[in-house]
Amino acid sequence: MSRIGKKPVEFSADIKVSSNGDVITFAKGKLTMDLDTKGNVDFTIAENTLTFATKSDEKAHRAFWGTYRALSQNIVVGLTTGYSKQLEINGVGYRAAVKGRVLNLQLGHSHDINFDLVDGLEAEVVKNVITLKSHDKQLLGSAAAKIRSFRPPEPYKGKGVKYMEEHIVRKAGKTAKK
Repeated sequence: MSRIGKKPVEFSADIKVSSNGDVITFAKGKLTMDLDTKGNVDFTIAENTLTFATKSDEKAHRAFWGTYRALSQNIVVGLTTGYSKQLEINGVGYRAAVKGRVLNLQLGHSHDINFDLVDGLEAEVVKNVITLKSHDKQLLGSAAAKIRSFRPPEPYKGKGVKYMEEHIVRKAGKTAKK
């Protein structure tokens, strides 16, 4: 049994939580996020808590029980504090700049890479650090992974785009013949 699903999701009074059938809607100001449970779990909304329960002891229902609880907790945290990821650019001539809703990357290719920032995603660049902010954890993670994929860090000199907390294992280069 999932231990995650047992915990209630607590939210502040400024987040409005409502349900329409199997869809739970979280709203704060102009931000809304939907969570469609597709009939796999039961849920109850009481004052400032949201609790989930399994419909039966089927393996799929138990799995969805913890999953939907975790997804709804991520939504609540995103609407209250938000999420952020930092990417570090290493390499001679590698640069990044934000121009409106476009992140311009110069990563040693023959052309500049223009990454469009979708709604709900913000970026800022300070020296060689790109900071991405969003209220949607999934959107933030996929955008950071996409930016990293343009030039992943290489193991010899560490050139490329890496997550700030990521550790690159370095390899020794060639040694001269004796």
